[in-house]
Amino acid sequence: MLQRLQTLFAIPKGHPQGGLVAILALLFVICVSYSIYDNLLWLAFAPIGLLVLWVTLADFRRIYFLMMASIATSTEIALPGGFGTDLPSEPLMWVLTAGAVVWFLQNWRSVDGRFFRHPVSMALHLHLAWMLLAAINSQDFVVSLKFILAKGWYVIVFYYLAGHIFQQLSDFKKLVWWFFVPLFFAVAIVVARHAAIGFSFEDVEYVMGPFFRNHVMYACSLAITIPFFWYATYWYRRGSLPWLFLAGGIGLFLVAINFAYTRAAYVALVAAIGIYWSVRLRFFKAALIAFALVLAGFIAFVRSSDNWLLFAPDYERTITHKRFENLLVATTRLEDISTMERVYRWVAASYMVRERPLIGHGPGTFYFYYKNYTVSSFKTYVSDNPERSGIHNYYLMTLVEQGFPGLIFFLIFLLTVLLRGARIWHQLTDGAQRRMHTAAFLCFALINLLMLMNDFVETDKIGSFFFISAAIIVNMDLMQWNNKRDSKSGSN
Repeated sequence: MLQRLQTLFAIPKGHPQGGLVAILALLFVICVSYSIYDNLLWLAFAPIGLLVLWVTLADFRRIYFLMMASIATSTEIALPGGFGTDLPSEPLMWVLTAGAVVWFLQNWRSVDGRFFRHPVSMALHLHLAWMLLAAINSQDFVVSLKFILAKGWYVIVFYYLAGHIFQQLSDFKKLVWWFFVPLFFAVAIVVARHAAIGFSFEDVEYVMGPFFRNHVMYACSLAITIPFFWYATYWYRRGSLPWLFLAGGIGLFLVAINFAYTRAAYVALVAAIGIYWSVRLRFFKAALIAFALVLAGFIAFVRSSDNWLLFAPDYERTITHKRFENLLVATTRLEDISTMERVYRWVAASYMVRERPLIGHGPGTFYFYYKNYTVSSFKTYVSDNPERSGIHNYYLMTLVEQGFPGLIFFLIFLLTVLLRGARIWHQLTDGAQRRMHTAAFLCFALINLLMLMNDFVETDKIGSFFFISAAIIVNMDLMQWNNKRDSKSGSN
């Protein structure tokens, strides 16, 4: 048995760690036996956690890809004391965070410091530093501390550790397949359940569980990852089994998005085409400036002469619609409850910003304080917010919780990734590298767009790809720098 376990975890015969396997096996038997004897089921899983931690320290790549596979089927679980987690993905993040810290302390001399000094990383460091300062000055330090801890293991695992892992095309292929396969089966289950009730719009939330929080999370998760799967089809001969699996998966995901009835996902799919061509035709920067000017003009109009009162809904007419076509019509008439509930919270957010514009109210605190700043004329039927959802605009949430400097640092990070990413696209000459870069760039850009109406960056299904995409873009930049250096040394 010991030899089999050593073979399973690639431990050479006679390796000193082989004894640890026997110890863990013995511990597992003891814990399982005692858990059965004393009816403590959680105790049976303790050795598994230790085993995962040990494998992480031996080779964290294996656990990393296991975690990526678990994200697609992770389930949100409420814990005592107001805590919550995603199982099984988040415990694996904790293990990887600990493993990454230990690995770095042991191997810091061999780490490529250019990744940490890259402009994208420096912008991220500024954003995180101000977030920490805002947490120290938070109105609820405990809430902000929990937020900072969660953000910490997201950044460590999905940015720094991803930057170390995803440097070669082979690693990128593993990322795609380890995430694609479980996602395919999760979506197939949801689509089958939805088809059984005639793809009902009224019951769309019911079929999402337990893998997805709601239909918006479901559709947006698929929309941002389709670029990865689309470009993965180029790796294989058309008509081959892997190609057919990927192409069939993309078709399934498009069907799923269509019947998820999520307006943001529809916009994202169309926007992906526009973003791609704006980069390819070299007018991405101009498009960003134009978009920023339009958005600034709208904000200026809303803020001047109390024009924001024009958007106040009719309480009796702002309802939840049971047909999708009615929802689309209601959206244009400002009678859709989900849209108007967003406005209700955005108005409250504007008053919160006025009170603490510099340092904000503290990371993660919006939900606990926004009801004190609401305006009754914007109230809807769901304003009691029993699901404890957030502000539905990540930029505005950052402004409320971290003040204007926090928003500025966050925007600097986003723009650094986007502008350098657009420039790198034209510098890459290798087709495989360019496709890898394009997938990451489109994913990151779409998440930026979706953040205007949602705040899913703190969730594992979207927040993971937000930071992974940024890390891949940085690696593409460093790879391009290496190619230039090699060509210069070769010419000399």
